[in-house]
Amino acid sequence: MDGAEFRTRGREMVDYMVDYIEGITSRPPLPRVSPGYIRDLIPDQAPRTGETWESVKADLERIIMPGASSPACTELEVCMMDWLGKMLQLPREFLFCEEGKGGGVIQGTASEATLVALLSARTAAMHKLRDDQPELTQGQILDKLVAYTSEEAHSSVERASLIGMVHMRLLKTDERGSLRGTTLETAIREDREKGLYPFFLCATVGTTSRCTFDNLTELGPICTRQGLWMHVDAAYAGSACICPEFRYLLDGVEHSMSFNFNPHKWLRINFDCSAMWVKDRYAVTEAFEVNPLYLKHDHQGQAIPDYRHWHIPLGRRFRSLKVWFVLRMFGVSGLQQQIRKDVSLAKMFERLVQADDRFEIFGEVVLGLVCFRIKGENARNERLYKMINDDRRIHLTPSKVKDIYFLRFAICASSTQMADVTYAWSVIKELAHKMAASEKRQ
Repeated sequence: MDGAEFRTRGREMVDYMVDYIEGITSRPPLPRVSPGYIRDLIPDQAPRTGETWESVKADLERIIMPGASSPACTELEVCMMDWLGKMLQLPREFLFCEEGKGGGVIQGTASEATLVALLSARTAAMHKLRDDQPELTQGQILDKLVAYTSEEAHSSVERASLIGMVHMRLLKTDERGSLRGTTLETAIREDREKGLYPFFLCATVGTTSRCTFDNLTELGPICTRQGLWMHVDAAYAGSACICPEFRYLLDGVEHSMSFNFNPHKWLRINFDCSAMWVKDRYAVTEAFEVNPLYLKHDHQGQAIPDYRHWHIPLGRRFRSLKVWFVLRMFGVSGLQQQIRKDVSLAKMFERLVQADDRFEIFGEVVLGLVCFRIKGENARNERLYKMINDDRRIHLTPSKVKDIYFLRFAICASSTQMADVTYAWSVIKELAHKMAASEKRQ
């Protein structure tokens, strides 16, 4: 859909909304559908290729409006989480369609998903400790709990531990930025010897600073053996795993209790939309369920999830609607094409950097993030970063890992093309030349 068509379709939707508002008295105040009705009306997986807007719009009235906004809001989310889970080839235990204990929910951000996972794991751990040591007070139990993540994990993971009032240990990564099994095992042993109770690990697939990957195949079996809840945060990198050639990045996810990625980062879905799956939804509702009379309804306890027990807020938006629109409009192949294009552009930028002997790549380029630096001390890179952003033609963000300062070139905007990459590189080279000239004069 180009700009001109988007304008036309946008006007059509405004007309649709006005017609709905003006004719709302002709619609029933309550839906006349049975629980589970949407699953019978849509396919069980996302289309391979994109569909027309006309077909999507027609299904608004045929499928959504008879159940708007609930149960349609909930039931479409159930279906969309299964669609996304199948696109990622997640373990079947995470899917609703298996009729087990698993399922998915759309959170606002990956930060919320991490917090929900940690609080769910904390509740289970506190019950276990209370059963084993009934003499402990709640405060004493909290003091014993310890969670783990890598030193390169997003700051929101540590923040979740602050909210959850548990100690979080930041574990060292290897030379490739990966948290390894031996490091986790050592930390667990040390903490058990101190009388502490390890209960949670947040592993990262695609760290923010330099897109590195914790070793899930090593970490997962340790968590299972030691009784830790492993949550996998794949906020950025998870989208790439809809491409078969990148699915290996999730190897080991089968050992996790929960998994999250952000379709709003790389699947053309507007913010906010963070997809989270759990193997045991009852472990989540155990931590969050409160049932006042004014929130009770006739279908409690049935197969359709009560999402208010799956996250922090009680109210929620109809986020699954935009997921449905995008998956149908682009199809799986269209979204795969987007990711492959972006990765190829990142690889092109990597080659441009490597061809200039003033610069060096920092770490491995796997997806759409290229970490690079001008050779020399950190101070030189800090000066170059300031010059680039003060220049205002392009914008980069920096990071620092193991005391090495570097610049980050991220490709994830759907409109980015080769010309944008070569232009950005020309600006970087120009400013690097100016900096070098200035250093010679000093």
